[in-house]
Amino acid sequence: MAAEEAAEASLARLSSEQRQPDDDEENPEGGGEETAALNGVVVSGKVKSNNLDVKVTESELETEEKGMEEESTRESDSNILDVSSDYPREKHISIQRHLADLEKLADLKEGEFPMAISQNTDVHVTDEKKPCPLCPEEKFKACYSHKLHRHLQNLHWKVSVEFEGYRMCICHLPCRPVKPNVVGDQTFSKMGAHYHCIICSATITRRTDMIGHINRHVNKGETESRFITVPAPKSHEVLKESATDVQVLPNYSTPQKTDSYFNPKMKLNRQLIFCALAVLAEERKPIECLDAFGATGIMGLQWAKHLRSSVKVTINDCNENSVTMIRENCHLNKMKVKLNTKEDDNDEAMGDGEENTDTIEVTKMDANVIMHLRSFDFIHLDPFGTSVNYLDSAFRNVRNLGIVSLTSTDISSLYAKAQHIALRHYGCNIVRTEYYKELAARIVIAAVTRAAARCNKGIEVLLAVALEHFVLVVVRVLRGPSPADDSAKKIRYLIHCQWCEERIFQKEGNMVEENPYQQLPCDCHGSMPGKTAVVLGPLWSGALFNTGFLRRMLFEAVQYGLDEAQPLLKTLVCEAECTTSKHFSTHSPYDETKQEECGVYIKTPNTSAESSLVHGKRKSDEVMRNAAKRHKPENSAEHPAFYYNIHRHSIKGMNMPKLNKFLNYLSEAGYRVSRTHFDPMGVRTNAPLAQFKTILMKYSTPTYAGGQAEGPVHLPEGVQAGEQAQVAADGKAEDAAFLEDGKSGVAAAMFTKDYPTHCAAE
Repeated sequence: MAAEEAAEASLARLSSEQRQPDDDEENPEGGGEETAALNGVVVSGKVKSNNLDVKVTESELETEEKGMEEESTRESDSNILDVSSDYPREKHISIQRHLADLEKLADLKEGEFPMAISQNTDVHVTDEKKPCPLCPEEKFKACYSHKLHRHLQNLHWKVSVEFEGYRMCICHLPCRPVKPNVVGDQTFSKMGAHYHCIICSATITRRTDMIGHINRHVNKGETESRFITVPAPKSHEVLKESATDVQVLPNYSTPQKTDSYFNPKMKLNRQLIFCALAVLAEERKPIECLDAFGATGIMGLQWAKHLRSSVKVTINDCNENSVTMIRENCHLNKMKVKLNTKEDDNDEAMGDGEENTDTIEVTKMDANVIMHLRSFDFIHLDPFGTSVNYLDSAFRNVRNLGIVSLTSTDISSLYAKAQHIALRHYGCNIVRTEYYKELAARIVIAAVTRAAARCNKGIEVLLAVALEHFVLVVVRVLRGPSPADDSAKKIRYLIHCQWCEERIFQKEGNMVEENPYQQLPCDCHGSMPGKTAVVLGPLWSGALFNTGFLRRMLFEAVQYGLDEAQPLLKTLVCEAECTTSKHFSTHSPYDETKQEECGVYIKTPNTSAESSLVHGKRKSDEVMRNAAKRHKPENSAEHPAFYYNIHRHSIKGMNMPKLNKFLNYLSEAGYRVSRTHFDPMGVRTNAPLAQFKTILMKYSTPTYAGGQAEGPVHLPEGVQAGEQAQVAADGKAEDAAFLEDGKSGVAAAMFTKDYPTHCAAE
């Protein structure tokens, strides 16, 4: 101890002898020399004084060296900080607010700036040559003020990186170590240009890399400079959706770069999932539901806040920061938090005068792990990208007649933009078609079906939605090998004609077809050279919607005031029934005693108590008895597969009719028809493509290029439109001959009286 005290005393004496006030006034850069002198005192772990040679531990030497360096740096930079006192302390001289600050640094090099400060006068511009403060002498020699101004502006200021009012200028000083290059016998060190980060003081060579480096700091919420001694706390933005408040980080809209990703564009997706859960909550209470990827916890909070005691919500996330954010959002919405099956005493603080017994369980584990360990009635999967990695564990313990919903956001692969990724993730061969959105939904359902079948479970599709940003699939789980076999049989391949885009599912059976082209309704293979069709899939060939479930979802959307989901649900009901009528009953769909959904009778709340929890298993006599008596739905009741785009099949030189009127024309012809949410100009119908084109041409009007206005053409009397009927009857004709006959029919009809009657309605 005596030796250490003697060493400290010797260091203090040496530092006091070297730092003299006169020297500081004469030489403002003396701090660097003192540091060098002090560094020279320390040699191989020993401190040498006049008559002292004592060994000191390495840790104490490092501490003393750091303290001396920091003190000398503060002394040397004390004058520089006076240049602009509104920026954080101890940052590099290349980080300035204004170009004039760099010019003042050049004056500081000459020693004029401290004198001007001491005399309370402005820095005057002299005609003396001044060096660049950010370049070494061998790179840029001292020059006059006007040339230095151009140099600083063009070489340093114009290529700077801006951040919160500061400019990080390019620096050529030897502050970034560069490996020496050996050329012959000469060894020289190349001084590389670089930037200094205002946040983490890192040195980065390229400007684009510096911009990306700053953006990564911003995405991580690290916007406060580390040079500030007392950093300000991170600010959280509070967003509100469906009467639920959530606080998010400033980078909440950037996936993969934030722990609390929140996408406002997915509000419709969250409302649809809430309606599905609300329908399940009316069937049996209480239900255990899981949000496997909580992020901010917005979805689970909405479930617990609106459905209250009907659900037991579990929000899971594998990220520690997300779990912390979820707990804070629970407190923000005045809800209790149950973490690791033990209620935290600090989490029971409720609002004044409010009686809220809602409790949300927050877990931190991998989604596959929690779904393997526990059973749930409702599971929602919303990972970043594909959800195929979590399907096996989702169907592992889901309860009978429960619901699994999944949101897939890997639309680049599902929408056939990255076909090799679709083959890798889903095992499906796809191409870009006019019905690519419905194709994506059927790809996801096929993957869900295979995962459920591996767990001896079947599925019944309740809802399938494919919009711009996501593909949502909601299925009901049916336990048993028989439902699993029935579901697996609905996975088939699709034959798609690349000329006319006609499509049809392959017939059931394992026998090889001699000519698969015969299954297509079109005759493109016989009239066109080469191979005209491709095989897509395997795909789900069953129904995509359940009318009864959708009507109950619509009722729940009206009950909870979900305005954005109501128009979509109305369209889905019409699409499921394949009808154009939009008359919906105002009474509750729960008035009936029983409803059949996908062949399963579901008991409604108007009857006696539905279920009871006995030894961890739910028993409902009516549900279980009728679940064993499942009936296959009639094929005629299912909506037709796929749709046609009316613009894709329009005839050149013809003005096609309005979409709603064209739907009426198809319906009058005896076909089932409806609009589809997959495509705003799509028509879902069971009419073959040839008949679709025939009716489209029949009610289209010619377009004249001679400056005449488009619209119905008034024709002379006395001629009947017999040729149009003849063209409409020829539905199986090939497209080339069909177009010729259609054009001749329209030409003949121009002399009829009855022709404008259809056009006048336009």
